[in-house]
Amino acid sequence: MKKALLIVDIQNDYFPGGRMLVEGSEAASLRAGALLAAFRERRMPIYHVQHVSLRPGATFFLPNTDGVRIHANVAPSGNEPVVQKHFPNAFRETSLLDSLRQAGVNELVIAGMMTHLCIDATTRAASDLGFKCFLAHDACATRSLTFGDTRVTAEQVHYSFLSALSGAYATVQTAAELNKTL
Repeated sequence: MKKALLIVDIQNDYFPGGRMLVEGSEAASLRAGALLAAFRERRMPIYHVQHVSLRPGATFFLPNTDGVRIHANVAPSGNEPVVQKHFPNAFRETSLLDSLRQAGVNELVIAGMMTHLCIDATTRAASDLGFKCFLAHDACATRSLTFGDTRVTAEQVHYSFLSALSGAYATVQTAAELNKTL
């Protein structure tokens, strides 16, 4: 089994001063950074995913802005590939699947933002494509949402999506627990 780290959308717009603040972005990025360091130390494959919004009317992850850049806490180094995407699912219309298959990867450790959108879509797609997925829940973050008149807190959103992914689509653990399995 060959395992790779997939860091999804940990980009400046999700941090204070950005255009789409995500609750807990700093803490999650530091835990993702610890995973990144462990993978680098073991010379295991690492893939960075960067969302670039080309959608008309988009308000964040705009091309050629500071907000679209991958955050310094998990910045790519050396020859680590960066896969650009334009949809929540990191496999949709990207080279990610081909790159992973060419590298012989069949297990993914996933971290990133936002839990309820890009992490959910990417994890489900990865599982459906046959990858064994491990989701570092404390290296992910999201934001509060509303449905009608109901406000759903970021914590509720985060844990709702994690509970739905756990078991059927991924093994959900902390970054520290996943680091111990490398």
